[in-house]
Amino acid sequence: MRVEPRFAGIVLDADQATPLYRQLAQQLGDTINAGRWQAGEALPSERTLADTLRISRITARKALERLAEQGLIRRTHGSGTFIAPRFNEPLTRLSSFTELLTERGFTPSSRWLSRRTGMPTSEEAFRLALRNEARISRLKRLRLADDVVMAVEESCLPASVLAEPEAVETSLYKTLEAQGTPMARALQHITAVNADADIAKLISVPRGEALLKVTRLGYLADGSPAELTVSYCRTHYYDFMVELHRSR
Repeated sequence: MRVEPRFAGIVLDADQATPLYRQLAQQLGDTINAGRWQAGEALPSERTLADTLRISRITARKALERLAEQGLIRRTHGSGTFIAPRFNEPLTRLSSFTELLTERGFTPSSRWLSRRTGMPTSEEAFRLALRNEARISRLKRLRLADDVVMAVEESCLPASVLAEPEAVETSLYKTLEAQGTPMARALQHITAVNADADIAKLISVPRGEALLKVTRLGYLADGSPAELTVSYCRTHYYDFMVELHRSR
C-alpha cells in the first residue's frame, strides 16, 4: 500500500501512557498547523487511516473527532472530512472580512442574526462621539468561510453614516464605499476572553472556550468615528500577523 507522504512522519507508540488516538490527533494537528494540508483539502477516511497506520477504526475515528472539536477539520456526513479554513489577518491593513477571505480563495458568507436601528448604549455613544438622541444602525451576524462559522460579529454605526442596516447584504465596507462614506482607518484591540453561554451557543463551542475578542473602531476621512465592531473569533481559525522593523 502506498503511504501518503504526510503520514510518513507519524509514529504511534502503544507503550506510551498517552492513548493512541491522542497521539494521532496531536501529530495530525501538527501537520495541519504547519500548513502541510490546505484548507478545503480532504483527509483520508477512517478506514484508510486505520489501514495505513495499522490502528483500529475506533482509534482513527476518535482522533478525527478530537481534531473536529479543536476546529482543525470539519466532518460532513456523506461527503467526508476536510481541513477547516484558517484566517490569517495582517494587522497593518484595513480590510473587510469579505475582502480578506475572497483574496485567500475562500467563499465568505454571513448568517444574519439581526439588522435594526435603535439607541446606542452609553459605551457606544462615548466611543462613537454621538450626541444625545442620536440613533445607530446595529448589525449582528455570524461570519462564515466555506460554510464554517469563524466568528460572531456585532457592528454599530451612526444612522447618519448607515441609515438603512438592511442595505448591508455581504460586505459592510463595500456598502459604505458605494454610498460615499468609506472607512479611512481603524484602531483594533485584540484580547483573549472565554465564551459565555450565548456566544458559545452561537459559534458551537463549549462554554468557557478561549476566544479572541477583536474590537475595531473605524474612522471616516474627516477623522470622525463611524464604526464600532466587536468580533468573537474561534482561535483555531484565526491568526493575526504584523510585520516588525528594527529601528536603525
